[in-house]
Amino acid sequence: MTSEEKRYEKSDFNCDIKFMKNCSDIDPFDDDPDTLRAELSCGHIVGPQTLTDYCRIQLDAGKDELRCPLCNLQWSYTEVRKLAKLTPEEQQYFEEVLANNAIRRLLDIKNCPGCGWIIERSDSSSLCVQCTVCSVNKGQNFEFCWQCLREWKGHQPRSDRCDNEDCSNRGLDLLKNCATITLKDAEGIECPAVRACPTCALLLNHSTERSKYIVCSRCKNEFCFVCLKLTPDCLKTSSFYQLCSDGVAVRQTSIPVWRVN
Repeated sequence: MTSEEKRYEKSDFNCDIKFMKNCSDIDPFDDDPDTLRAELSCGHIVGPQTLTDYCRIQLDAGKDELRCPLCNLQWSYTEVRKLAKLTPEEQQYFEEVLANNAIRRLLDIKNCPGCGWIIERSDSSSLCVQCTVCSVNKGQNFEFCWQCLREWKGHQPRSDRCDNEDCSNRGLDLLKNCATITLKDAEGIECPAVRACPTCALLLNHSTERSKYIVCSRCKNEFCFVCLKLTPDCLKTSSFYQLCSDGVAVRQTSIPVWRVN
């Protein structure tokens, strides 16, 4: 740890933070036994510099939520601001990027790989998107892939991939190829281990215990992990621990589009 890196000081003790000298759970190289670290709301231990650096990685990756890399629980921005000891400049950067990332997700916008212009996709069923700016500049139609952000190759429209090498939706691949789990308390029902929330498309796991219903950590809607209906709809013909009247929903082959209720 260098002298320029952030440290917790005695003045921080007035904050509502649980300090300790345990090694960092997130950074195995942050193990100085004389350095103070803090306990996050998820229970993991981290230092302010590691927390700052890891959250920056998530922001730069386009995330609009800050989550623990070990347990995937969400950290509030207020918690991160305090425990990461964000400077005023860092606070401004974090808040602006979080807001921009959220807008991009909700409005389905990306930067054109050709000119960098912000493009809003009008047809969510097709990965092939035209950039009018590049088309004018190049004097010919310019289309790119919404998924791999390279110039479009192959036939279109397509919703799975273009013909560029390694063009794939990792989330969709996980939905298609994940293992099968058994819901121990719900009649031993077997279903895919990963589901996309039918409301906001966040990928979720089930603990395999208690009822078949789970609450999405992003949109807060509750749905059935078995039939993929929202809980009120599923409960019309089923119960918390029984197989749904429609049976087990097949593996999802598309990512649901966010529906604002």
